[in-house]
Amino acid sequence: MRTALTNPFSPGSDTVPDVWAGRTEHLGDWRDVVRPRRLAGLPERGRTILGEPGLGKSALVRRIAAEASRAGDWVTPQLRIPAGSDPLKLVARAVLDLAGQAGLPAARESRIATALARVEAVAVSGLSLTLRGAEGAEPFSALTDLLVEVGRAALEDGRVVALIHVDEVQNITNDKALSQLLIALGDALTYETEVAVPGGARVRRSLPLAVYLTGLPDFEDMAGTRKGATFARRFKTSTLSAIDVDALSEALQEFVLRGWEVAGEDGPGRVWMEPKAAALIAEVCRGEPFLFQLAGEQAWYAGSSSTVTEDDVRRGWRNAEREATAHVERVLERLPGRERQLLEVMAGLPAGDRSLTRIAEGMGFTRVSEAGPTAQRLDTVRGIIDRGRPYTFRHRAVEAYLTSDWPRL
Repeated sequence: MRTALTNPFSPGSDTVPDVWAGRTEHLGDWRDVVRPRRLAGLPERGRTILGEPGLGKSALVRRIAAEASRAGDWVTPQLRIPAGSDPLKLVARAVLDLAGQAGLPAARESRIATALARVEAVAVSGLSLTLRGAEGAEPFSALTDLLVEVGRAALEDGRVVALIHVDEVQNITNDKALSQLLIALGDALTYETEVAVPGGARVRRSLPLAVYLTGLPDFEDMAGTRKGATFARRFKTSTLSAIDVDALSEALQEFVLRGWEVAGEDGPGRVWMEPKAAALIAEVCRGEPFLFQLAGEQAWYAGSSSTVTEDDVRRGWRNAEREATAHVERVLERLPGRERQLLEVMAGLPAGDRSLTRIAEGMGFTRVSEAGPTAQRLDTVRGIIDRGRPYTFRHRAVEAYLTSDWPRL
């Protein structure tokens, strides 16, 4: 009954796990704000979702995309940007696929044929494309024009939104490529077309297009600082942090109250979970979605009965602990030296004594203000700490690793 084929936990990246925990605010934002406003022709910014590795950025938007697809919306696949690649090629191919979903290749209008041909050229040449003597020679102009045509087709349908998901955006290190991509997506989001309304009047409205960008917090500097206010006006950025214990416990309630349905040789069966087992999984993962899925996965494999016990969780976590530790170490290793130093000093102080003054002293600064920018970045950009009174860790797995609180079962 508890086999690899029936395990509902999935700690791998870029998957939507069956056991979903938290992020209700972001899911509700899509259902209650982004999609309804876009369908109604109201302006709405794109969404940029950033966070440290393991916080479920890609999984969150993949779930949003899955919901959109079930609603009949036109959705691109997750467009993961490899380091050093030309993002315009990848996005151009996806926009051509959206055009296919919209039925544009069959359209007879010359403007659509021109837009398709130009984006096909972008998909081949990318940033290096030059259309000499043609209006709108830059690749971003071609992408914008075709996105607008896709949006018009969605508007004519009246029921769908075209959703674009670009992942690993921090890998776009070419300033020109990043600028062109953001301008193309932003121009399409802010484009308005004129439509007729009852009574014979004509009004302007936005197109039913939605854009999600996901990546590491470093993208905040790349897009916000270098591209200025235009990016902020066109995209709303949020930084993910740990999931609270209540949300994690809620995700496991189906196991506790009704059992998790699985397929078996003799037909469907159910796997249950002891309340103490569920509580222990929620505790050891420290709010990290990746560690939550890892702890659940290994607890599932630790036994064979129809009930996941507290002892299963303990045995499973012992098997997972090395991978869990390595995950948090990777988060810390990618931080600049001063940011990691601040976290280590902060972790070494008693919880009630974590003030900027004490942290600055521990870092060897003579003035408190010298530690201020680093603390601000760890709060507002990375989402690892909260600069309250006293300072606290939002990334509870990092806190546990740097203190004696790491779960060792």
